[in-house]
Amino acid sequence: MKSLYFNRMMLAAAVLGLAACKPSIDTIAPDKGTADFSRYIAVGDSYTAGFADGGLYLEGQRNSFPEILAAQLQNVGGGEFATPFFTEAQANGSGYVKLTGFNPNGTPIITPETSNLAVRGQIPIPGFGNVTLYTKYTGAINNYGVPGLKVTHVNLPPYGNLNGYYERLLPGNAGTNTNAYLDFVTAEPFTFFSLWLGYNDIAGYANSGGAGDVPTPPATFSALYNATVNKLTESGAKGVVATIPDLVSMPYFNTVTLESLLAAIRATPGGASVTTLYIKTGANETRAATAEDLFTLTLSSANVIGVPNASQIPYGLHPLNPIESKWVLDPAEVAVINNFVNAYNTTIKSVAASKGLALMDAFELLKTYNAKNEQGKLVGAPVNGVEVSSAFITGNLYSLDGIHLTPFGYAITANGFIKAINSQYGSSIPIVAVAKFRSVKFP
Repeated sequence: MKSLYFNRMMLAAAVLGLAACKPSIDTIAPDKGTADFSRYIAVGDSYTAGFADGGLYLEGQRNSFPEILAAQLQNVGGGEFATPFFTEAQANGSGYVKLTGFNPNGTPIITPETSNLAVRGQIPIPGFGNVTLYTKYTGAINNYGVPGLKVTHVNLPPYGNLNGYYERLLPGNAGTNTNAYLDFVTAEPFTFFSLWLGYNDIAGYANSGGAGDVPTPPATFSALYNATVNKLTESGAKGVVATIPDLVSMPYFNTVTLESLLAAIRATPGGASVTTLYIKTGANETRAATAEDLFTLTLSSANVIGVPNASQIPYGLHPLNPIESKWVLDPAEVAVINNFVNAYNTTIKSVAASKGLALMDAFELLKTYNAKNEQGKLVGAPVNGVEVSSAFITGNLYSLDGIHLTPFGYAITANGFIKAINSQYGSSIPIVAVAKFRSVKFP
């Protein structure tokens, strides 16, 4: 009996000893460091606005990186943050695309959402074309994200007539506006800013297979980007700037491949013997496509491969009816894009260093999720136990347009901004729990 009592006493002592040795976890109290977040404004393009799935709509706006960041800034003195939300009755905004199912061969069925839009009409602008107009927003603004905005637009007085997303924020109607974007966003005092701008200065060229918009020359980009940051910092505000992502690693350019196109053709009656597709390059040369050519995501939905022309020559299967340049980036065009992106990012990093601003390197951050294994298979990287990659639909990072991010992806970038701010200004803004945000919404 004494032995049993003794053993119980020894066990109790051991448990108490383990409890006494339990390590303590030190928590870092939120602190603003050397920055003032009392009025934070977000300046930029579609990534700032929360654009996703090919459109701007209420759910995307609510899950923009500035909304996520602003919520965390409230832990360190951040004030109210107003985004120009669409109303619940017009929650689908500009319209967007959604995943509604899968075909028998596993390819996704992606359908436009056209109900409950905030479209109020179109207006022809002489010398420019038709501009889609959206329901006007009135009220406070902190998130000035405007889809389509370029560095070349920030000081353009008539820009409020040319972009419906910007026009909806202005008091005047299209055709009468003279508010330069940079003047508009700096009209009220602010203490801190984020700037994610420059993607559209190369995206028009890239997304059109090199057949569309002309990229902004690097010297022009540098001059205008410097002027933008000079304006944002002239009253002493601090901020964080972000680099441009690696465009050619996005699913928009890596989902439709030569292999997948040939497989689809071979699965059709009479297509089993097809081994070659033909493309028109950016240099207007016709040649056989190779694995080095990057096809746009939009080629898949166009359903043009194999369709005969008036001479009954199937599209893409014969050099006399090649896949048009607008659907494909050849290696020379890829090199052009990479050179412009590198030049723009060199400017952004230089400006951040010279102004003492925090730098969120979106190029490196998002490229993390494009990692491949030794066999060349896309593996990405884990985030909070979730596998994340640049794979279309299954990768969790990119939305259905293959360019913009899911709410999960925007949360990842918000944490990138937070870490950059904490590093530069000695603050301790808590990071956000990424796992509470959704990725692609399945039917």
